[in-house]
Amino acid sequence: MLVPDRKRLIVTADDFGLSLPVNEAVETAHRQGILSAASLMVGAPAADNAVLRARALKSLGVGLHLTLINGQPVLPPEEVPDLVGADGRFLNDPVRFGLALFLSPKMRLQVQAEIRAQFERFADTGLVMDHLNGHQHFHLHPVIFHAMAELAPRYGFPPVRLPLEPFTASFNANRDRFAGRMAGWLFYLVQTRRLRRIFSKVGIQSNDHVFGLYDSGAMTEERFLRLITHLPPGISEIYCHPATGRWEGSDNLPHSYRCEEEFRALISPAVKKKLVAMNLRPSTFRVALGS
Repeated sequence: MLVPDRKRLIVTADDFGLSLPVNEAVETAHRQGILSAASLMVGAPAADNAVLRARALKSLGVGLHLTLINGQPVLPPEEVPDLVGADGRFLNDPVRFGLALFLSPKMRLQVQAEIRAQFERFADTGLVMDHLNGHQHFHLHPVIFHAMAELAPRYGFPPVRLPLEPFTASFNANRDRFAGRMAGWLFYLVQTRRLRRIFSKVGIQSNDHVFGLYDSGAMTEERFLRLITHLPPGISEIYCHPATGRWEGSDNLPHSYRCEEEFRALISPAVKKKLVAMNLRPSTFRVALGS
């Protein structure tokens, strides 16, 4: 039985499959560090390599990182013409994409088809779907989360990331951007209430808290050490974007992301020691939620 006031922790790497440096970071951080889960982009350039590594990492919780913006579709571009540009890649304007998705029935049908294809591609790997989330948190969009709620029960009821970073714990750990953290918390509080309600109706579980939302690309050793101290009771997920180095191409992470520092944080002896001292052992979503 889960104890309500007990602190439980999931440490996740997003964008698994994006590149070999990302895949290398995920494998090393799981084998030698604190990484317990990874979110797989099934249509990304190094997805096949990520799957091979994941099959050898039996204790790594691998989930589906649904990608509908700033990436590559699983379906042929000609089957999702309203979702891609002339280069065959998804559009990279989240505001334009989100609004168009509300207004265009044709676009909604294409998004639903692409989501189904990504679920199917993940199932074809033979991996157990540990969790489910969206690239750039686009699973908060009603069209997307309703499609996910319909499909997820067919794939073992994977828990879904609830992207709500608690203001008090976040600010106390970081002591910066008071107004930004407060405004972000209020925005995501409204958005995630609807998400939690929809998914709970079909029996899909979620984490209680997430960290990394306001410090994306900057989850350094120092920040990890502070956050660990301020984790609230319940199930917290800390997510990051580690890589062993930079690479060329359109799939590179934003230049502002300190992906190598994030990788070093995941294998930091100081971070591991802190977790042991606090009796925190990072786990997968399914283990943390008892599902």
